[in-house]
Parts: sequence; C-alpha cells; structure tokens
Amino acid sequence: MSHHNTKNRITVTQPSLPPIQEFIPYLEKIWENKWLTNNGPFHQELEKKLAEFLGVKYISLFANGTLALITALQQLRITGEVITTPFSFVATAHSLWWNNIQPIFVDIEPKYLNIDPEKIESAITPHTTAIMPVHVYGNPCNVTRIQEIAQKHNLKVIYDSAHAFGVKLDGGSILNYGDLSVLSFHATKVYNTFEGGAIICNDEMTKLQIDQLKNFGFVNETTIAAPGINSKMNEVQAAFGLLQLKYVDANIKKRRMIAQTYRCELENIKGLSFLKDIPNVTHNYSYFPVLIDKDKFGISRDDLYIKLKTEGVFSRRYFYPLISNLPTYKSLLSASQENLPVANVVAEKVICLPIFDSLSIADVKRVIDTIIHLSK
Repeated sequence: MSHHNTKNRITVTQPSLPPIQEFIPYLEKIWENKWLTNNGPFHQELEKKLAEFLGVKYISLFANGTLALITALQQLRITGEVITTPFSFVATAHSLWWNNIQPIFVDIEPKYLNIDPEKIESAITPHTTAIMPVHVYGNPCNVTRIQEIAQKHNLKVIYDSAHAFGVKLDGGSILNYGDLSVLSFHATKVYNTFEGGAIICNDEMTKLQIDQLKNFGFVNETTIAAPGINSKMNEVQAAFGLLQLKYVDANIKKRRMIAQTYRCELENIKGLSFLKDIPNVTHNYSYFPVLIDKDKFGISRDDLYIKLKTEGVFSRRYFYPLISNLPTYKSLLSASQENLPVANVVAEKVICLPIFDSLSIADVKRVIDTIIHLSK
C-alpha cells in the first residue's frame, strides 16, 4: 500500500470523539448562558464529576497539562533542584525550567521504565526540594518507596500523571499519591478535552490556592495574592469533557482488547518484548510500547519505524530522544549518558504501536502482519 494513500493511514493514537449530535446541546447551552470561561457551570460540573469518577478529593481543571505542572510547582513553592526522569515527554522537564528549577535526572528501572527509586537518594543534595516521577504509559511508579525517600529527606512529591487517567493501585486511584498529581487531557490521551489538564490535591485550601494561581492570582475583584497565570479551562473544553466521561470506560475496554490482540499475535516474534501488566493495578492501556532487539528481530527500531510509515502505519518512538539528550538539558551533569544507561538503551529500542478505541481489528491485524513480515 502506498504511503500517499491518506485514507489508509493508521496513527499511533487518535482523539476519542463522541457523536457530534450529542455535543450540540452543550454548545447551545454555552451560547445561551453567554458564560464562556472563568469557572462557568460546565467547568464546575466537570470538576465535581471527575472527582467522583476518579476517586479523588479535589481537582482543579486547567487549559493544558503543562500549565498544570508549572502551577503545581508554584503552589508547593518548589525551588533549587528537583529529581526527575529523562524518559518522559519534554513537558515534564520544561515545567521545571519555566520555574527556574534545575532538573536532576536519574535512571529508570528496566521492568516498567519508571524512575528507579534506588537511584534517587544518591542524587539528593542540599538544594533538592522535590521529586517529580512520571507514571510512564500509565504504569504506576513504586509510590511506596518514593514516599519513604521523600519523608526521610523532607521532600515534596509531584507526580506527572499525564498517562494515568483512571489507573488504580490496589483499588484506589493512583492520583491520590504524592503531594500533588497532574493529569493531561490532550487530544491523544485516553480521556481528552481537546486540550486540557488538571491538578489533584487532598485538601480544600490547596485547591483554593491553585484555583487562584490559575486565574492570575485573584482572590477577589480587587485582591491579587500571588503572581498567577491565566491557565483556566474554558466552557467548550469542559462541556466536551462531560460528554467524554460517558464513553471513557467503553473506550478503555476497547484499548484493552487491542493490547491483548497485539500480545497474543506478537509474543512469539523474536526480538520483540513487551511491558507486563503490574499486579493489583487497573490499567488504562494508554500506550502499547514494544522494545526492539535489532540482533534478534533483524532490523533496528528506527528501520521498523520507517518501514511501518511506508505502509501507512504511523507509530511513535516514545520517548526518543531522551529529554537529557536535548540541547536545553544535555549540558547538565546528571544528563550524562553514563549516569542514565538504562534510559539511553530503552530510548533506542522503544516504539509505540497504534492503539485507540476506534481502531478496527482489521487494522490491528494489518499492523501485526506488517511487523511479522518485516521480522527475520
């Protein structure tokens, strides 16, 4: 099949879109209310329903996940150095940079590709004020060990939970761990509001302060308590989020079926390996990462990426290049490849296959057949 045939393209993810006719009444209501932003009725309703759905105490909606990360750091008054992972989307480190905080990278563990807790303590200095782990692909970090380290050294913990919507550990939301957790509702996520994000916190006063920070720092009409920013979610995004909530469980179920099909059909292909599901975790199947061993598979990850593209299959190399190898960060001492051996190896091997709720089984089979054909 020619790669010029755009109708037959399969991307790694597509936004989940409910029927357009179901969205129109929401738009009509916004038009009738003439309340387009600034904590409107749909915004308030979505915060309430998301807190109930996710099993969290308080949630504050944002225009996007990056602004939520930036504000979370401001809310906790984080300064100096923050220990984090190089194996993530760039927004993780960028949020630190925007707050004039130096990211300190530590390596990842090879089983689930999350930050390695056993590497954290040796990276702590007198300037360290927090840890920012990432639940990579929605797989929970070792939250128990991270919390032990944080308490021992009096550090804050902010979880970048961009991939972890709806993920549960031992029956409870993974978002309840740490001082704050941050979600992304970008169009490519399991649950989306076009663009969007949120901060999850555990007490009413913290939510109030976060709400003020995302609205320029306003306390009331004449009082500004802090140098906040404008990062509020508007009513159209919030309305779309309310509609999406009706479909998210069914969408995750479809993703699970696709993931199971990939595993079943590809598990015996030499040179391919997958991340196993973590016990006692309710997964959301936000991504389907595969690690490519060139010597056993026959071609490199990059060659596979290119060959898939020529067949109309648009995979993604999440996460390549590593954040620590980008020009902005590679001069940091903690960014040296010697300091991050596992992350550097994984970044050269990982590829994420297409997985989204509207992906047909026929197209899943086409992806599988293409990979099998390209193997040794």
